[in-house]
Amino acid sequence: MTGPERVPLREMRWWDIERVFRLERELFPEDAWSRGMFWSELAHARGPAATRRYVVAEEDGRLVGYAGLTSAGAAADGDEGTGAPTGVADIQTIAASRDHWGTGLGSRLLRELLRAATAFECAEVLLECRIDNTRAQKLYERFGFEIIGVRKGYYQPGNVDALVMRLTDPSTTVDPANPGDPANPVNAAEGTETHG
Repeated sequence: MTGPERVPLREMRWWDIERVFRLERELFPEDAWSRGMFWSELAHARGPAATRRYVVAEEDGRLVGYAGLTSAGAAADGDEGTGAPTGVADIQTIAASRDHWGTGLGSRLLRELLRAATAFECAEVLLECRIDNTRAQKLYERFGFEIIGVRKGYYQPGNVDALVMRLTDPSTTVDPANPGDPANPVNAAEGTETHG
């Protein structure tokens, strides 16, 4: 297996949905998204009015991860005419195949979503994470996400609570794997270190 930095990331397209759906069912058997949910998300992921960004990770022709984000967008002039970002992004999903857990692929997928949130001019990023998914919680905390609430019984049918987490100003987040790396756009600005 190659390192996580060598696994190419690319835009998710309609022909990826079946493979994404199979990995989704494998990783999240109780609360997997339907094919229709992925189709609906991708319908808003292209063109000048796009409000979604979905990517996949492929290694040797095998889909090994995917991630997606939606954006409420920014006001035309930003914050009160200052040009500061005002939009809010919501991370919908991040998943890596079990044989890629602990390789850094999840961090790469998250960095890609934070770059997309910055491109969408979002001032903050929100997400829900299963309360029993400590692996994901640790990843998000390393990137600076903070717990701001709990949604009781959010994940159904298992009736599992969700932690609501928030990251303010994704454009200044430091990649914990490569702090100070000026070649990494996420690290280009000073900031703080840090799916459910």
